[in-house]
Amino acid sequence: MNILILGSGGREHALAWAALQNPKCDKLIVAPGNAGIAMIAECASLDITDGGAVAEFAGENNIDFVIIGPEAPLAAGVADRLRDAGLLVFGPSAAAARLEASKSFTKEICDAANAPTAAYGHFTHAEDARDYLRTQSLPIVVKADGLAAGKGVIIAETLEEADAAIDDMFGGVFGGAGAEVVIEEFMRGEEASFFVLCDGSTVLPIGTAPDHKRVGAGDTGPNTGGMGAYSPAPVLSDAVAQKALDEIIRPTMAEMTRRGTPYHGVLYAGLMIEGGQPRLVEYNVRFGDPECQVLMLRLGAQALDLMHACAEGRLAETRVNWAEDHAMTVVMAAKGYPGDYEKGTPINGLKALPEDSFRMMFHAGTTATDTGFAAAGGRVLNATARGASLQEARDAAYALLEQIDWPGGFYRPDIGWRAL
Repeated sequence: MNILILGSGGREHALAWAALQNPKCDKLIVAPGNAGIAMIAECASLDITDGGAVAEFAGENNIDFVIIGPEAPLAAGVADRLRDAGLLVFGPSAAAARLEASKSFTKEICDAANAPTAAYGHFTHAEDARDYLRTQSLPIVVKADGLAAGKGVIIAETLEEADAAIDDMFGGVFGGAGAEVVIEEFMRGEEASFFVLCDGSTVLPIGTAPDHKRVGAGDTGPNTGGMGAYSPAPVLSDAVAQKALDEIIRPTMAEMTRRGTPYHGVLYAGLMIEGGQPRLVEYNVRFGDPECQVLMLRLGAQALDLMHACAEGRLAETRVNWAEDHAMTVVMAAKGYPGDYEKGTPINGLKALPEDSFRMMFHAGTTATDTGFAAAGGRVLNATARGASLQEARDAAYALLEQIDWPGGFYRPDIGWRAL
């Protein structure tokens, strides 16, 4: 197969790495890719939110299968445009992608499916949101309704913080994502991510992976796109996972089908679990980043087979074969992230890293220079490793980081602390 992957981050580097483990992959192009991806695959300059341009490129390059990594092209309808052009695609339609692109839509679906989630209010005016706030208890969660690159969620401990979040969102800090706001009850418990594939009818669980959203040790500080992840999630026992499937995920998929927008692709259910009872925090309509990195390292070559079966509607005859192992990824980010940070700082040590099926440094935001690599984003590197135990995986991931010479970067020292 000739495969095209859309995206440029650590998730796409991990997807590319997994695809290349499979002998079915004859040719791999990643658009636009990054400096790390360019070491293993061809990269192409392409506007991945322009469905017509992507379809034309796929035709010119004899692409058999397109894997869409990030949420923006999915929300923009790129999967629809590619399917219209007769291409095989892994990723949901724009209508189904509303499960991530609109938090109020997800709440509406949960209400219709009786899926347990946080109590909420949905607002299009700041004054109405502030009035609602004053009827609720603290802490409380304020969310930009639309896509905000994982940053449009504020956990407010005080009314002042909540009011400021509302002002920021309606004031345009998150662009169009904050034109509408959802205010949610703060749910207590332990958070974990549950990943399933769905081909419009069959739901197939493919893994669990809690991530660390807060920038600081001990899960403190502002939310980020994710500072690390590990797999599997101890809190998602078989019993809890089955409850999540029966009470949340399958009813959601059935409701989407009932509405004439069946879901095709990977669905990431962010869950809050307390006393063995899962409740939905959010849906994402693509692999999480950095959760994808640990899932791909554990799945290896079969990841491509699973995505291909999903795209062709063959999940009912497909199985996931898990090794009894663990994986961890630790994000190395630019100092200042998730606030202002410097770009272009040199990174040394990457070319000398040992990399194999047990340890990989996935690039998230790098660019090539005359002498090596430089930082080109907030989250820049993903040190990823697997082992027989989570401790073994942790030790190997942090050992990779210790070999990197990048004074402009930082990472959390405690990824996986709850499980360890």
